[in-house]
Formats: sequence, structure tokens, C-alpha cells
Amino acid sequence: MKSAARKAVGRTKTAAKTAARSRVDEVPQEAPRSASQHNSPKSTRGARTRERLVEAAKEIFEEHGFLNARISDIAERAGQSHGSFYYYFDSKNEVFLEVAEVVTERTYAAPLDDVILANNRLEVPQRIQESMRRTMDNYRKEARILGLIEHVARCDDEVNAMRLARHRRFTERVAKTVAQLQARGMADPTLDPLVTATALGGLTQRFAELWLTDGAIDSTQDHVVDQLSRLFVNALRLTKRPPKP
Repeated sequence: MKSAARKAVGRTKTAAKTAARSRVDEVPQEAPRSASQHNSPKSTRGARTRERLVEAAKEIFEEHGFLNARISDIAERAGQSHGSFYYYFDSKNEVFLEVAEVVTERTYAAPLDDVILANNRLEVPQRIQESMRRTMDNYRKEARILGLIEHVARCDDEVNAMRLARHRRFTERVAKTVAQLQARGMADPTLDPLVTATALGGLTQRFAELWLTDGAIDSTQDHVVDQLSRLFVNALRLTKRPPKP
């Protein structure tokens, strides 16, 4: 009896160990960590690795689209192992969000910060024209990925939320500029700054998409920049200088 019982216990322990080993073997050794487990780059080298992964992801998304892009291809393009990807990102969705943030920031924020909000001697109409030129230059360079971001945003809540948050952030900054121009007597005082900024921002982004992504219009960049700048100046009823007291 005792011998049989000991044998039964032994078989149970052996089976448990075998099952445990099987479960471990079934889990990829490079499985993604949760966001709270991820290590943020703590060194220059780590920051560069993350940047390479983001740029590699951008290239892969541009070449294959979102659905057909593979994490293994992103890691290989960045010169990293499959496991290295998961050190920085949970999933393909997360790295796509990072790509979208980086691309939209450098497409729209740079012209706003460097021209419209900068402390320079350009008159306001000139600032608008220069900012428009830089925005269209940036959109042309990133047209393929920007078109994909817009497409994914229509069916992905996270990407759409990121896009709307970015739009609100930029719009609020432009609205403050419109209000400042109104206070100086250089813009139509009857305009609502936030509505105006939202409308003009939507016009710029949608026109760029139609022109540079969809090919809906055939025009030179100089002509486009001139026409859009005129629309802005006319919509705001801008004057070059504040009225004399």
C-alpha cells in the first residue's frame, strides 16, 4: 500500500514538473513586457536604440502598411534582436503610436515654434507664408506615413485620440496667437480665436493630404503656399502693423 502510494505521488510530481516545463517552453523567451516593466532609456546608447527602432518602424510601416508590418522586420531593420524591441515597446500598436507622435510633431510643430511663435523681425503675413512653406515641405517628406496615420486613425481609437490631442494642443497655441493679434488691433476682433484656429488648421492639414497624398490637385509649391497664405491673411483680416494710437 505504502509503496503504491509513494509511486503514485512520484508520478504526480513528475507529471507536474513536465507540465510546468511545457508551459515555460510554450512562452516565447522574448515575450513583451507590460508598459510598467519597460525600461526607459537610461543612457545615450539606449536613447539612440529607441530612436533607431522608431525610424525603422516608420520605414516598415511605409513599405508594408500597418497590418502587414511585422515586429521581426522592424527589429531587423534597426539592427536589433526581437527581444530588444520588447524592451522598449509592448506591441506593434505602441510603436506605431510613437511613430505617429514623432512624425506629426516634426511636421506641424516646427513651423509653429520656429516661425509663428519665434521672436523674429518678420511681419505677420511673412511669418504665415514662411510657416506654410515649411509645413508643406515637411508634409511632402512625410506624405506616405502621414497618409497611413490618417487612415489608421479612422479605425483605431488610440491613434485617433493621439491625433485629436495633438490637434487640440497645436490649435490652442495658434488661438492664443490670434487673440494676441486681436488685442494689438491687427486681426478681426469679431472672430472666435479657437474656432478660427481650428478651421485654418483643418484647412491646412486636409489640403496637404488632398494635394500631396491623394494627388487631387496639380500645382506648384510656390503657388500653393502663396494661395493658402492669402487665405489666412484674408480670413483674419490681418494688418502688417498695429494701428497708430
